[in-house]
Amino acid sequence: MSPRSQAPLSVAIVGTGLVGAELISQLLSLPSPSPFKLVSLSTSTKTVFAPEGLKITPQTWLSTLKSSSEQPDLLALPDKLSVLERAVFVDNTASQDVANLYPEFLKKGVHVVTPNKKAFSGSQKLYDDILKASKEGSARWLNESTVGAGLPVVQTLKDMVASGDKIKKIEGVFSGTMSYIFNEFSTANPGGPAFSSVVRIAREKGYTEPHPGDDLNGADVARKLAILARSIPSLQSALPEGYTSVSTRSLVPDALASVSSGTDFVDRLPEFDTEFEKLQRQAREEGAVLRFVGVVDVEKGVVKADLEKYPTSHPFATSLGGSDNIIMFHTERYSPRPLIIQGAGAGAAVTAMGVMSDLLKLA
Repeated sequence: MSPRSQAPLSVAIVGTGLVGAELISQLLSLPSPSPFKLVSLSTSTKTVFAPEGLKITPQTWLSTLKSSSEQPDLLALPDKLSVLERAVFVDNTASQDVANLYPEFLKKGVHVVTPNKKAFSGSQKLYDDILKASKEGSARWLNESTVGAGLPVVQTLKDMVASGDKIKKIEGVFSGTMSYIFNEFSTANPGGPAFSSVVRIAREKGYTEPHPGDDLNGADVARKLAILARSIPSLQSALPEGYTSVSTRSLVPDALASVSSGTDFVDRLPEFDTEFEKLQRQAREEGAVLRFVGVVDVEKGVVKADLEKYPTSHPFATSLGGSDNIIMFHTERYSPRPLIIQGAGAGAAVTAMGVMSDLLKLA
């Protein structure tokens, strides 16, 4: 191993919310000698930067950041990191503005690791710019935690493609929120809670966004499908507008589409329980359950997020619990029995672990 590869990887983190804070804690808790050196922490209003490594611990990093008088300048950060021997930019935000900067970091030889879905599920131009910048330099971009949090979904797909396997279809329950809602609402036994009641409880438990419509509109699933589809060569340009090109069924009633308050949305949702109960009853009469799934059908050229029926014997009906994700890979090698990946698909700890796994690939 060369001295260069043994040098600690300089890590610059932007975003210190739930996932960011958990990642910082995980990094600072690694046994010595660590393969990483934290050199920068940034929020939207404050930053700290020390090329030799920040003198912080799991107990002091937050107070150090809060006491800083320096304001972040992400436009200047690529140049500051490029002079370090090895550096990686970690974006823990959900910001489009931050995502737009990925090509600049990559051009400067700075790796990019992120759970932010925006860059890989948005415009084709930004995605192409990221690919071009990475190919022209020596920097890599890794985004395992954009789909399935800490589950090995993205890398599994990339390994399949790289090794020459033929992807036929990917289907799964990609939203922890939708998983919980339909695990509770659509069961083999009648007499369960109303749809609006399940959504309300999910919101109270923190499973949904503050406005549940942001989950029920299917956009999160569509973004994950766009990310996976773009990892398949034949579909790389099939979604010119990214996730908005995905055929997506929204479960937000038309009459509630303009309701901006999450509380008002939940209060009015019972008005539509009859419609959801009808869908549930139809499924039960067919010996099936309802699941909100994402499908990337390579052979048919179809990418969609929709509410589908599955037999009560299907893994999507029998294997899911809580807010689990489950993803099936139907490929030439994994046929007729698909490869199934299942587990917690949301939460700060597992998402940060997904980011950490990408960092370890670079270390």
